Amino acid sequence: MGVGMAAWVVGLAQAYAVLGLVVGLAFLLRGIDRIDPAARGAHAFRPLILPGLVLLWPVVAWRWARLAR
Repeated sequence: MGVGMAAWVVGLAQAYAVLGLVVGLAFLLRGIDRIDPAARGAHAFRPLILPGLVLLWPVVAWRWARLAR
C-alpha cells in the first residue's frame, strides 16, 4: 500500500467521522425525542450515546428518514 492509498483511506475515515458527527448531533438535538419517547427530558445520557451514533450514522439516518415518512 502506497502513501497515496493510505492518505486516501485516512481521508475517507475522516469524512465518515465528520458525517457521523453531523448526523449524530442533529439526531440528538432533533430526532431522539421522536424515536424514543423515554428520552424526553433525559439530557444526561445524550453525550454518552454520541460515539455510537457517529459510528452507526448510516443506520440512524436511514431509520430517522423512515420515521419521517
